[in-house]
Parts: sequence; C-alpha cells; structure tokens
Amino acid sequence: MNLPQALLSHRTLVIEGVDGIPRNGLIAQLAHHGFPVQHLPDRLHHVDPTRPYRELLATPGRMALDGSIIHELVYGPLHRGHSRVTWIQALDFAESVAERDGALIHLTASVSCLRPAPSDSTEAADAYARAMRTLAQHVAVVSLDAADLTHLPRPGTPAHRELGRNQQQLTVRW
Repeated sequence: MNLPQALLSHRTLVIEGVDGIPRNGLIAQLAHHGFPVQHLPDRLHHVDPTRPYRELLATPGRMALDGSIIHELVYGPLHRGHSRVTWIQALDFAESVAERDGALIHLTASVSCLRPAPSDSTEAADAYARAMRTLAQHVAVVSLDAADLTHLPRPGTPAHRELGRNQQQLTVRW
C-alpha cells in the first residue's frame, strides 16, 4: 500500500519515524485531503501516557496524528535506558488505530536526508523497523521513504481514481 491508497482507505493516519525526517510536505498533503493533523506535546501524561491518544481516537471523523507513543517506545530506551510506554500499551494503541480504520505511516530516510542527523539515528531506525514489524500484526503499516514525499502531487491537483480491468486493486493517478 502506498500513500494515495492510504488516503482513500483509512480515516486515521499516524505519522511515525526517526527524528529529523522532514514532514511538512506530508502534513500539508494530509490536511489538503481532509485529515486534520494533531500534534500532541512531547511530554507524556505522567500517570497514563496513552490517555491523550485514547481521547483523540474516541473523536469522530478523519484525523492524522504527527507522532505518538511509538516515539517513546523507540526513543525512551535510547535516551533513558527504558520506555515509559509498555508494549501492551503500544499494542493497545495499534489496535485502537485499526478499529478506527487507521494505519501507521512509517517514514524512513537515509541518514543523509535527516535534518539535523541525530547521532542515534541508525539505532532509532532499527528500533522503528522492529516496532513497525510487531505493530503490523495489529494495524496496517504504510512505509514511505522521505525521498518519495517530493513526488506527491501539489495541493489542488485533483485525484483521478480508476480500477484496472484485470486487477482487483484500486490505483490512483494524478
């Protein structure tokens, strides 16, 4: 699945990836396609880190979350030696996203694309890959290379939908 397919088939998208990957173009595209983008504070709730996410996922309509508790699951061990989010909480979050017809957008990039390139970017990329493989058992995961973000259509460009004659796959072309 690619981003245009995700835009058509999901009403909840969670953007995740290593710190330093440029996201502004993707966020603009999501907003253009009717996804209000939510940015939650970096500080997690001190008692229940998943609470703000549960509250957001309980609201109706389309939405995109820029980052989530998966960031803590990856960076907590790298920065503090442990995560304040448990795997059970992360799996519960993934299932909540899936129940809301959602998907995780896993942004990837080569180290040269990161701005600025964090010193722990290789370890974080490996941790994100492991986390996404695990979470993909509970929610759809769309992997998207940051280099591909430059090929997204500009806002205002209409999408044309067509169904291939011999394929049971929806293709979207701009």
